[in-house]
Amino acid sequence: MADAATKCGLLACGAAVGAAVAWKLAHRPYKPPKKWTAPAGGSGGKWASINAETSGAREEKALPVGDHDVQLYSLGTPNGVKVTILLEELVGILPGFEYDAWLTKIGGDQFGSGFVAINPNSKIPALYDRSTETRVFESGSILVYLCDRYDTKGEFLPLAGPERTECLNWLFWQMGSGGYLGGGFGHFYSYAPVKIKYAIDRFTMEAKRQLHLLDSVLATKRFLCGERFTIADMAIYPWYGKIAQGSLYGAKEFLDVATYPNLIRWAEDCAARPGVVRGNKVNRTWGKQADQLHNRHARSDFDALPKDE
Repeated sequence: MADAATKCGLLACGAAVGAAVAWKLAHRPYKPPKKWTAPAGGSGGKWASINAETSGAREEKALPVGDHDVQLYSLGTPNGVKVTILLEELVGILPGFEYDAWLTKIGGDQFGSGFVAINPNSKIPALYDRSTETRVFESGSILVYLCDRYDTKGEFLPLAGPERTECLNWLFWQMGSGGYLGGGFGHFYSYAPVKIKYAIDRFTMEAKRQLHLLDSVLATKRFLCGERFTIADMAIYPWYGKIAQGSLYGAKEFLDVATYPNLIRWAEDCAARPGVVRGNKVNRTWGKQADQLHNRHARSDFDALPKDE
């Protein structure tokens, strides 16, 4: 019995030493080489299998095409939702407007030749307008294009003057700031295979600064540009509004979003709009079945979804 106990103790000690050595190796200071080379097995993390250092198509694959002029290829992530919210808002004010939205899964779909022909950067969302034979990529560019092409009365993007510029100010603020929230805070807090305190602290600081900025602006405004719901709100809500509501990265408590009451109120106002409710469901593949409309081709598609569970 003593020999067995001694053996178990030695094994446990060896395991502890091995774990300590592994921890030291994983946390030793990293000195970048003179020339970077891709690590064997990829960069690590959730998306390691699809990340690469080169661009371009990886396979020949045509895209599906529906009956309508506007063809969207996307996924219900924050960047994708920006566009489906606008499309559903346009459906709400334009009786004859329709569009097709095709589910494009992150994991390979965006590297097909058909998708790359529309977006050489291989990122969702991507849009093709058959009526003008125009490809549009980058979510902000898509929002502006759709308003200029179909929102002829300037409901969601003012047609001219300081009001239009202010709306574009906030749209481009999101396009420039979103990377710190998603690729910075979201990645290191939720997805990185190793939790790095420096990285989390660095991007949490910036995320909270951005949340404070929005909360301060919204203290005197219903929406970001005043009383009107615009593409500025549509671009910012799927990121910062969902952070405030606790549905993105599970970081509501960590970021202490209760200290941003104006941002929370604004997020609730955005979320209550019928166009936002529908837009949140398009190309979504997670959550309740009632909230998942994988492919969208007509207004009536929402009627076929199961009722709320």
